[in-house]
Amino acid sequence: MSTENEGNAVPKAPSAPPVPVDAPAVSADSAGSADSAASAADSRAAAAGAASSGASGASGAAGAGTAGADSGAGVGAGAGVGAGAGSAAAGAAWPPPQPPAVPSYAAGGGSGSGWGASYQPQEPKPGRRRGGLVAAVLAAALVAGGVGGGIGYWAAERNDNDTGSTTVAAADTPADLKREPGSVARIAADALPSVVTIEAQSGSGEGGTGTGFVYDKQGHILTNNHVVASAAEGGKLQVTFSNGKKYAAEVVGRAEGYDVAVIKLKDAPGDLKPLALGNSDRVAVGDSTIAIGAPFGLSNTVTTGIISAKNRPVTSSDGGQSGKSSYMSALQTDASINPGNSGGPLLDGRGAVIGINSAIKPADSGGLGGSGQSGSIGLGFAIPVNQAKHVAQQLIKTGQPVYPVIGASVSIQQDTSNGAMISQEGASGSEAVTPNGPADKAGLKPGDVITKLDDMVIDSGPTLIGQIWTHKPGDTVKITYERDGKEHTVDVTLGQRKGDS
Repeated sequence: MSTENEGNAVPKAPSAPPVPVDAPAVSADSAGSADSAASAADSRAAAAGAASSGASGASGAAGAGTAGADSGAGVGAGAGVGAGAGSAAAGAAWPPPQPPAVPSYAAGGGSGSGWGASYQPQEPKPGRRRGGLVAAVLAAALVAGGVGGGIGYWAAERNDNDTGSTTVAAADTPADLKREPGSVARIAADALPSVVTIEAQSGSGEGGTGTGFVYDKQGHILTNNHVVASAAEGGKLQVTFSNGKKYAAEVVGRAEGYDVAVIKLKDAPGDLKPLALGNSDRVAVGDSTIAIGAPFGLSNTVTTGIISAKNRPVTSSDGGQSGKSSYMSALQTDASINPGNSGGPLLDGRGAVIGINSAIKPADSGGLGGSGQSGSIGLGFAIPVNQAKHVAQQLIKTGQPVYPVIGASVSIQQDTSNGAMISQEGASGSEAVTPNGPADKAGLKPGDVITKLDDMVIDSGPTLIGQIWTHKPGDTVKITYERDGKEHTVDVTLGQRKGDS
């Protein structure tokens, strides 16, 4: 489980497509005058001249088609003029001259301008087969541009002739529009001033970017431990608000196991607005979610989704700072979450915080790319805010976290889907079941397999730890376990452990 634009320049399109020159109109009076003494040869010459004018129009159409590939306009205009000129030429004399064996636009005809100039393919050079492929691609682009431009011109002509315009004039600018109170735009506008981008830097200069949000008016910021871990020992923290203002900050307390941290602005402004905290216990699958953060350093990014699942067991790390893992019974969301979103708020449809975005599930390695995907694939996980709030209060009050425990070591291997087995031996050779601890008092022994905590099915050690940590020291939970093939149920009153060990 992970906790954490390039392109070629496009040629600028012309501001307006070129307008081909109309062919000179033929006077009906002069053509039909009984006093005309022009010879048949002169008539044929005039017809040939008119046909040449039509060829120029066709050449203009071909040139406009080239522009259509960039601007998508003008080919219809060129084609229309060419056709009109040809019609005029045909009516100038009878019988009309025979069409040339090769179209005039391919024989060098053209107006001579850059837009109307005909396309002259070069003779292929021996041994350069690749040039033919490029030419074929260019030809396809010309056809595509011509078709698109022709359709655009036809549509424009029909709109110009239509008395009922479909154009809607916007009287207000976007800033003047009123957003409904429950809209995403309204919620985002209200929340963004209270969401910050955190830049953490260790003493050696290494670090990264994450997110946090205003917890109270005293300047406390709630975020993930792995966001600020690099700056916890002699490093630097800088917080940037959505309005661009920057503040130095310091770490108040960290809880590695919960992956929660509290930092405080050194010179907090007096107009801080804490985000409202919701009730993560009342969240339902299908509820709308809004995530705010700085994915890949892109501050003030807003994404939306739903609650995909609840009580999802998730194990994550702090990015290698300590090598220790954190465990959570997470809210799963399909709102886009990427590296940099960590520590940011997950909001409900009312704009209240229901979780802290903390982890994503990357795509498995393999497939077409041959490697895993580092960005969002719609599997994001957030620490429920009820748990985060409780931890934050501890950190602000004492600077260290307090964990509920059962007083027994369990295997953290996640490939045992039958439950969480109590180990035969504890850490560093200690006893697996703490003498006189909660598990010992309840009669649990090494080798017992815990299958349920209250009504929650336990399929592994990390799942058990995550579920226990949703409670508080002193809470009584019901544990179901198996021993020698038989199922037993006992009540266990949770103990506590202070600090990260």
